[in-house]
Amino acid sequence: MSKLSTENIRNVALVGHNGTGKTTLTEALLHASGAIRKKGSIGDKNTVSDFDPDEKERGHSIETGITHFDFGGKRINLLDCPGLPDFAAGAEEGMAACETALIAVSGIAGVEVMTRKLWGMATALEKPKMFVVTKMDHDRCGFDRVVAQLREVFGNAVAPLFIPVGEGAAFKGVIDLIDDIHDCPPDLEDKAKAMHAQLVESCVACDEAVMERYLNDEKISHADISRCFTKGLLAGSLVPVMCVSSDKDIGLKELLTIIAEDCPNPLDEPLHLRRKNPEQPSGFEERVITPKTDGPLYAQVFKSKRDPFIGKLSYLRVYSGALEAGGVAKSSSAPKPEKLAHFLDVQGKETKDKDHVVSGEIIALAKYETLNFGDTLTTDETGWEMAPIPMPKPMQSLAIIAKNRNDEAKVGQRLRAFAESDPTFHIEVDPQTHELVVAGLGQTHLDLMLARLKKQGIEVATKPPKIPYRSTVSGVGDATYAHKKQSGGAGQYGKCSLKVEPNMGNGFEFVDEIVGGVIPRQFIPSCEKGVTTKMTEGVWHGIPVVDVRVRLYDGKYHDVDSKDIAFQIAARECFKEAFEKARPQLIEPIVNLEVMVPGQYMGDITGHLSSHRGRIKGMDQLGDMQVVKAAIPAAEVQNYSSELKAITGGEGFYTIEFSHYDIVPQNIAAPVIAASKAHQVKEPE
Repeated sequence: MSKLSTENIRNVALVGHNGTGKTTLTEALLHASGAIRKKGSIGDKNTVSDFDPDEKERGHSIETGITHFDFGGKRINLLDCPGLPDFAAGAEEGMAACETALIAVSGIAGVEVMTRKLWGMATALEKPKMFVVTKMDHDRCGFDRVVAQLREVFGNAVAPLFIPVGEGAAFKGVIDLIDDIHDCPPDLEDKAKAMHAQLVESCVACDEAVMERYLNDEKISHADISRCFTKGLLAGSLVPVMCVSSDKDIGLKELLTIIAEDCPNPLDEPLHLRRKNPEQPSGFEERVITPKTDGPLYAQVFKSKRDPFIGKLSYLRVYSGALEAGGVAKSSSAPKPEKLAHFLDVQGKETKDKDHVVSGEIIALAKYETLNFGDTLTTDETGWEMAPIPMPKPMQSLAIIAKNRNDEAKVGQRLRAFAESDPTFHIEVDPQTHELVVAGLGQTHLDLMLARLKKQGIEVATKPPKIPYRSTVSGVGDATYAHKKQSGGAGQYGKCSLKVEPNMGNGFEFVDEIVGGVIPRQFIPSCEKGVTTKMTEGVWHGIPVVDVRVRLYDGKYHDVDSKDIAFQIAARECFKEAFEKARPQLIEPIVNLEVMVPGQYMGDITGHLSSHRGRIKGMDQLGDMQVVKAAIPAAEVQNYSSELKAITGGEGFYTIEFSHYDIVPQNIAAPVIAASKAHQVKEPE
């Protein structure tokens, strides 16, 4: 293609449940379009999109593979997205960068758990959706059965665009229900005509003027049907279903034709921008514009990684405007604009320099440290930028301990480098437990990161993170403590009386009730500091105290020996005694859990949650899936990813977020408190 224009670009994210044959289909489409001379295979570890060593080793996609080819006068950017739930970030970033979500569904397995989840992602991103039924040449495939499932789960907007000629070993072609019904075999003629009429009705229903002409028995041209088809795609009122065999190269040219001729182009998708505005409740003002081939550049980093040879690679989708190599643009993470020496055209692991980019293109930039995931790259100086790309929240955590103490600094450094390339992999040092904790979308996700660490020569041990328990009081405690220290010369003296009482939900409150100067004003802050220090340390070792009101109501001082440190120590010890008298309680984090499972697992899920101190808050139905909402202690769901997989055979998924702290039952609290007291250390003076 000699000259690339935005109208001739098509960006398609190929998503689907793991094992639906997305990478094989990508390879087949590259071959069918002439982009590659020979198809690779997953078994031979030589596909264009799965080139990462971990992908070759594991036999499945981990990251979004970026490919492109030309067909029918169009440039098609096809993003091969991973299908495992643990790598759902790849599907999210891929769909964010594309106009169309092409959802692969196995002709054997039909609708699976990630099919539903990916549909939800695409819907939330307001992306047009299409289904492609794969593996039509395999035994036990069933196109009509799969279409029936799709319509049952996702509604009547789902409509076949192709029907197969034969299935399994007899699969030998497809009939395009818009164009090919006159060339179909006699045994399919009646079926094809009936489904053609249904499809045309679905298309023309997307345009009132065309619908009126259709009802008046006017002939509707192919161009009108094609325009209505695209309009229906964009509106979500039409979700076409196609079918292919990647191994036998059947249905590929027809699929490519639909993408090239009927899928929306980059100018069809509105551009959502925002900029900081403290006067708005959200802190941002927003606007929606139509992408332009001229005007300011707006591009967004949808994927970032470090290549061992090139360095940092930032993959961008250009949404509006154009830019020549050598031009200047500013990243939303950078303090000032930078010169962009050249752009990279991406084909799997291969890149080629290019000197010009236009709206709609997907490119890469190398070695720009100020470009991070989600950043906007723009020539607009008025502060407008792209909204963040939504990402799944990490669900599973592990505490990491270096086996070799000399590797402790390296562990954090390497893990942070992994997190830079993966927005769903988080790392932090827990401020309460002081553990190095990593979090990911599931055990497979975390295992991958630890395997990468091991390949770099760093051995670590893992364990479940400590639960960040806290403590509070349910009654009133009163104590008096005098700190005296005499060691020759000036001594230390401070005496104070405190009352500790509940302040649930309102944090810490320090009340000064000193009258008559029994404690000089300059030592009141010293008393408060002593209290807050002990609250942070915890009366029970390592368990901070929260939500208490402390009243300082009496005390005594010495003209010579009273000083800041004396009143700090007195208040600290006094608080400790008062806390123990105030009916102390252990409290734990409670999380909101939403579990989505097929209906047959409902009883197992609710029973499991109830047996783990979960409180069922509600149930909803979403298609043929059931959604269970529960509040449950975080301590009970540390390994929920594996437990849910065991209960549902991998057919369920869940979301989790912090809710609040609540009292721990005495039978569970007692051993936790005993363990903390066993680690009690002597208070320093």
